[in-house]
Amino acid sequence: MSQRGWSRYSSRTFYLFVSPWVLGFLLLTAVPLAYAFGVSLTNFDGSSPRWRWVGLRNYSELLGDSAAWSALLRTIAYTAISVPLSVAGGLALAVLLNRRLRAVGLWRTIFFLPSVVPVVAMAIMWKLVLNRDAGILNAILQVVGIAPVSWLVDPMAFYSLIILTLWGLGGGMVIMLAALQGVPAELEEAATVDGASPWRVFRHITVPMISPVLFFQVVTGVIATFQIVVQPLLLAETNSIAGVGQVPQSTHLYMVQVYQEFFTSNRFGYGSAMLWVFFLVILAFTLLIQRSGRLWVHYEVDADADR
Repeated sequence: MSQRGWSRYSSRTFYLFVSPWVLGFLLLTAVPLAYAFGVSLTNFDGSSPRWRWVGLRNYSELLGDSAAWSALLRTIAYTAISVPLSVAGGLALAVLLNRRLRAVGLWRTIFFLPSVVPVVAMAIMWKLVLNRDAGILNAILQVVGIAPVSWLVDPMAFYSLIILTLWGLGGGMVIMLAALQGVPAELEEAATVDGASPWRVFRHITVPMISPVLFFQVVTGVIATFQIVVQPLLLAETNSIAGVGQVPQSTHLYMVQVYQEFFTSNRFGYGSAMLWVFFLVILAFTLLIQRSGRLWVHYEVDADADR
């Protein structure tokens, strides 16, 4: 009887449970994406009712926009530096805090806390720390005889942005820590008994066992760093909308350029075209990373075993 009831209502129950996600996807993702694509085919300025259909003109203009492509290259360079450092730093902290240390729970909490600080508060705090005249970092450098450094202007602004990104390693550390605790201790002990050094155990056993988690961290890190916009704006000398152009050239990333097109130039159509092209770029990099994962990601169950 229970089996008949389940077969009768299983499909209805399934759609009932997935309906919140489906509605959220349609209303918060699919519809905005379609609307943004429609806007990208117009010269809409965000407020005036006088707009007209321009077709693919915004996309053709973007192909010749050297400022947008330069910003994209800076974004790729920033991602190529910050993501490996973030993943490696989170793994190093996880390995360190996976040991039996005194007050290890306290240390884990201390390293995790920066990752839960709101991004606006974090950027403002680091702007105060990196201030050339009154920042605590330059005060420390002066004590050891180093002249004050202009951290918030070129060329140091790029490295300051990376420092700001690496300050929130705690989130990745927690994920890595969970992965390390899932590695069977028997495998590591067996390798040690066979004479393997700690480094060889870590390289040939631990890393392959947690490679799916590393893959997850790389993919999500690339997607997140490509879309960074708040930090460069708040680290700039002027934070008002009119002052977006004062963002240092080295931290004028692609999303900062998009922000400028939307809220400084009021070119909503062109900005939407930039976002759609950026979506395709991020998708291409994500697929490239997924394809490369076949070479270095190891799963306990072979995905091709049943084929």
